Amino acid sequence: MIWIIGGTSEAVELANRLAGRMGYIMTAVTESEREFIKDDNVIIHRLSEADMEGFIKENSIGIIVDMSHPYAYEVTDNAKQAAEKCNVKYIRYERGRTEDIEGCIYMHSLSECLEFLKTVKGCVFFTTGSKNIREFESIRGENRFVYRVLPAAASIRECEDNNAKMKDIIASLGPYSAGFNAAMFREYGAQYVVMKDSGRQGGTAEKIEACRKLNIKPVVIGRRDEEGMSSVGDIIRALKQMCG
Repeated sequence: MIWIIGGTSEAVELANRLAGRMGYIMTAVTESEREFIKDDNVIIHRLSEADMEGFIKENSIGIIVDMSHPYAYEVTDNAKQAAEKCNVKYIRYERGRTEDIEGCIYMHSLSECLEFLKTVKGCVFFTTGSKNIREFESIRGENRFVYRVLPAAASIRECEDNNAKMKDIIASLGPYSAGFNAAMFREYGAQYVVMKDSGRQGGTAEKIEACRKLNIKPVVIGRRDEEGMSSVGDIIRALKQMCG
């Protein structure tokens, strides 16, 4: 059995391409992915490393395909450890990075970004999801911080739990065109836009383009280096070889 760890649009693409061809189970932490899968092989659950070991044994997993978000470091680290302990094969999908970051304020980590944001004044528009709202709100000061998050109950709850104002919460599902981004950034009076380098699939280039059109400073939080396969096609070919 193949276990796809979801969290990206590419995970959905892989699941749809494997449907009816290879046996798989897919896990995800939000309901949003279930909407795009053609069958019922999706489990919504957040797993610790110990949970992953149990999941592997209970479902007779032979191969893990880690297609979690490139910033989901804990998920990837736990999956690698569980694969090693349970002696199963592990494949990591590596999403490509954004090549054109000219004019961007590039940060190598979340902590570096937080230190930078302590020095700014005005409206900051976050396209980084709901995970780090607590950290951002802790350094907001008198600035306006606007959060664009998934239209999921958990995301809204995270905003509410960390005292984000209703007028500063945008719940919608991307990715978006540069024009749509520009209209939204303009509407909220953004002076800085904070984003992760989520690559082509995550719409990073369109966010940067929108910032350039409006003379807004794009703040890009970088990610750690990984080794993995860079396309869904490569992963399918590798699975065929592994499964004989």
